[in-house]
Amino acid sequence: MTIIVTGAAGFIGANIVQALNTRGEKNIIAVDDLRPADKYRNLADLDIIDFLDKDEFLQAFRSGRFGKVRAVFHEGACSDTMETDGIFMMANNFRYTMDLLDICTEQKVQLLYASSAATYGGSDVFIESREHEKPLNIYGYSKFLFDQVMRKRFAEKAHAAQVVGFRYFNVYGPRESHKGRMASVAFHQYHQYKANGKVKLFGEYGGYAAGEQSRDFVSVEDVVKVNLYFLDHPEISGIFNLGSGRAQPFNDVAHAVANAMRKIDNANPASLEELVKERAIEYIPFPDALKGKYQCFTQADLTKLRAAGYSEPFLNVEQGVGRYVEWLEANSGFLASPL
Repeated sequence: MTIIVTGAAGFIGANIVQALNTRGEKNIIAVDDLRPADKYRNLADLDIIDFLDKDEFLQAFRSGRFGKVRAVFHEGACSDTMETDGIFMMANNFRYTMDLLDICTEQKVQLLYASSAATYGGSDVFIESREHEKPLNIYGYSKFLFDQVMRKRFAEKAHAAQVVGFRYFNVYGPRESHKGRMASVAFHQYHQYKANGKVKLFGEYGGYAAGEQSRDFVSVEDVVKVNLYFLDHPEISGIFNLGSGRAQPFNDVAHAVANAMRKIDNANPASLEELVKERAIEYIPFPDALKGKYQCFTQADLTKLRAAGYSEPFLNVEQGVGRYVEWLEANSGFLASPL
């Protein structure tokens, strides 16, 4: 049967298409907005049977044009946390997803969708529960609001097929170059080190020492594995955190990037202290524009995910970033230039 991936030319969407291809799934319909057109690179080495612009997709799906559809991976969204156009954000992220939900409900199609850890915003507890959700921007609110709709439908058993929301934490990995400034810290630090032999981190802020603000960094490899686990278990619905379950400081990412590059250059690994002393890691003042809008700490509580039966271990920063830097080096011709 057909599988649909929205945001298929984007970061997580393209990795899901690749993983489906690896399983032998090629009857895949890709949906996206190819502005900028450079995103096509994420699909060029993958197998799909059709491509639709996101503006024509919903009507085509509603009309039954695709026949029997097994599942929709809904990864398409505006993920810019600095976007200030609320009308655009709510139409693109909330209303579009609501319309897609209605079609999947009517046709009894599994829906696996991207939520976000931005739903937690100003909270310091990261458990999938309403009292811990305090979005700090319109992006986080757009994801939060759809999750509230789903909670009501779950309670009323108003979903005819599986619906799963994944609260992605800080995802990094291959096929994110088109995201520009919204690409991962690891991506930007790789390019900084490549260009200047150093990486830059925010200095002291929020009660944290320089570079010690911590996030739950999760490899896209693990994100895809979790998505496919739920595809294979259509009896499970709900909203789940999708992070590594481990908070690590930005210093760990910089350390991993620098040592991965040193390995490529046949140099011995260095300690964090040595890299700072050599100015391979440099701290800059925390920007005024982010003050009061920045999460200094995130860590996914994986209790609910583990209770749903997902038992695989997650890569830590040292493992995942090291593998990612190797991929970046091997695929430099594949990448669009970073902004």
